[in-house]
Amino acid sequence: MVSVVGAQPEQCHDAITPNGMFSDLTCAFSGATLLAGGFAAISWGFLRSLSIHLQICWQVVPGPKIFWSSLLAGWGLPILFASIALARTGVSYRFGDTCHINHDKALQDYWGPLLAFAAVSTVLQFATLGYCIRVYIRALFKEDSRSQGSLGLPSYNGSVKTVTAKQAYRRVQKAIAVQWRGIVVVIIIIVNVVFLAVVFVSMDSTEQSVMQDFGKAEPWLSCLVINDGDKNACLSKAKGLATPEPTVMAVLIMMSLNGIWTLLFLGRASMVPAWVELIRNSFIRSHDFASVDAKQSSAGPRHYEMITSPPQTAYTTLKIPEAAGTSPSIDGDTIAALSSEIQQDNFPRDAKYVSPTMSFSTPRPPSSGRHQGREWDPASTHARPFSPGIDSLRKI
Repeated sequence: MVSVVGAQPEQCHDAITPNGMFSDLTCAFSGATLLAGGFAAISWGFLRSLSIHLQICWQVVPGPKIFWSSLLAGWGLPILFASIALARTGVSYRFGDTCHINHDKALQDYWGPLLAFAAVSTVLQFATLGYCIRVYIRALFKEDSRSQGSLGLPSYNGSVKTVTAKQAYRRVQKAIAVQWRGIVVVIIIIVNVVFLAVVFVSMDSTEQSVMQDFGKAEPWLSCLVINDGDKNACLSKAKGLATPEPTVMAVLIMMSLNGIWTLLFLGRASMVPAWVELIRNSFIRSHDFASVDAKQSSAGPRHYEMITSPPQTAYTTLKIPEAAGTSPSIDGDTIAALSSEIQQDNFPRDAKYVSPTMSFSTPRPPSSGRHQGREWDPASTHARPFSPGIDSLRKI
């Protein structure tokens, strides 16, 4: 914390009691920012994991409702749980220049919800990874749903909405190509926050065990009595009473690097001019654009906007050609040639009919001749020919 380092707070309230949030304002500020920052990191990691899981596994595209809900949850949950932890547990100078949460009720008020969100984020992350592996394996070993039938015609299995393994693999590949930076950042933050929670929970457990069994602290207390309260001379006796300082410092350094990892993976050079333009436009009053001709027009805005005049179209702006005084003489052959060319251009030639491969019908030309009906030859069939004389004799 830059503010804490610049303030150089007094850590000790008296010889044996450290300052807390009620006795030091810097302690309250540093403790609140640390608690809210830790929970914000895990809450945004959870929202990022949920968004990636919905996009890859369920094909849900986040819309405006999900966007505003994520903003509300991403900043509202850290403020809520940090406020609860400050009110019920409190913070104090436990080590370093930054106040940390006290061990009393810390597991129920802060570390428990933090680890719960971290666990859900981890489950979502591994579920998404497992889905990607499953799709990749299906794309490798499963053939395409389109197969060839016995007659050489294509046949399809399933409905039109069925997504093949290759299509799903291409979709997942595109999603991972876009979201892999966010996935890496989420994994890093989850690992750091879980490491922080484990270290602090172990610290609280060690302190609670020492308070319940003073026999563990007897060598330390005896050394202090012998050396007239010189704690530096008795540091070797206090190794099992607290978490080693290098472990705690490693946790704090890892937590401080979360912002740098986020900037490296998700930062873009185009963000800098965009923020500069946003800040500049927020202080500069925007004016409506108007041309110089509109400002200098003396006829008023109604004439400038041409409201009274009808809109000009391509047909109204065309100039009608003037009638010629005399027309050149054109002979009959030239007119016939021009008319034949126009007729050829307007009426294309007959297209050649191509019979389909699986079709058993052919086009038949219309019946020619002077007979309007269809001609019928009795010799081509087994029907009896018709003759008026023969039929009359048969009747007799």
